[in-house]
Amino acid sequence: MSSIQFIGTNPTDLITELKNSLIPELKAQLSAQFQPIQPTEYLTRSEVCKLLKIDLSTLHRWRKDKMIPSYGFGNRVYFKRNEVEQIINQNKLS
Repeated sequence: MSSIQFIGTNPTDLITELKNSLIPELKAQLSAQFQPIQPTEYLTRSEVCKLLKIDLSTLHRWRKDKMIPSYGFGNRVYFKRNEVEQIINQNKLS
């Protein structure tokens, strides 16, 4: 970041210098800090079964035993991909 001399600088030059040096620096810092939030990806029962390579009856038992969280909307059942992946990572063997 460059330095700005205030002695002998008129207001117009000061504003121009601020625009040219300070604003790009702030934009770079803010874009590095604030990343957009990824939207939640919902999976159906068949997609979860395919992902985990399990049978539908196993998934039903896991839901019944509250081993895997599920969400319902009408007659449909959905699972959050990040929660399914988190369960897999929590149960790693080594």
